[in-house]
Amino acid sequence: MERDRQEAVVWRNRALAIFDRISLPVAVCDVHGAVLLANPAMAAECGTAPGRLRGRNVLELFRPQEATQVERIARALRLRHRSRYQVSVRWQADGAERYGELMADPVSDSVEATPMLLVMLRVQGEREAPRQARVRVAPVEAHILALLAGGATTARAARETGLSADGVTYHLRRLSARWQAANRTELVARAYALGVLAAGVWPPAATGAE
Repeated sequence: MERDRQEAVVWRNRALAIFDRISLPVAVCDVHGAVLLANPAMAAECGTAPGRLRGRNVLELFRPQEATQVERIARALRLRHRSRYQVSVRWQADGAERYGELMADPVSDSVEATPMLLVMLRVQGEREAPRQARVRVAPVEAHILALLAGGATTARAARETGLSADGVTYHLRRLSARWQAANRTELVARAYALGVLAAGVWPPAATGAE
């Protein structure tokens, strides 16, 4: 009995090693679509690590293009039908919208047992996501944001820009309201995300202003 258990562990480890090396994106999900296990190729399509996919719903990661496909599959699984199911999906990866098919095979040790789903992703193509136009701000606002990103206080920002402390605060409040930023940390993060501040540059600098 102990020998059988050890052999089972060995084969399980071998299977997991093969699972991780498969170039095709593959995941094992429960019958509701929650990810139990994902290989690196599947995680790469989601821009994350395999462990971070655990518990995520595969149909939230890959959006179905037709709701009726999902409904038909749900009915078939409730009736314990054992077929390969396909869902046309879309998702974002590397700045582009990709599209393809999820193929799900119910698997279990017996016909009576609740199946798990072996899910494979077939990428069929991609469309480049439209580029977001860079947000432009007034030169003094860009200067203030760059100073804040470098750790400057309100007083220092006032000295550097020739404004009063109240003047600096006015511009920060104006930008915070415009970008719906809750605090200065979020305001600086938004400035980078919107292209107002140049990425990978130190000391922080604006990309351009008008």
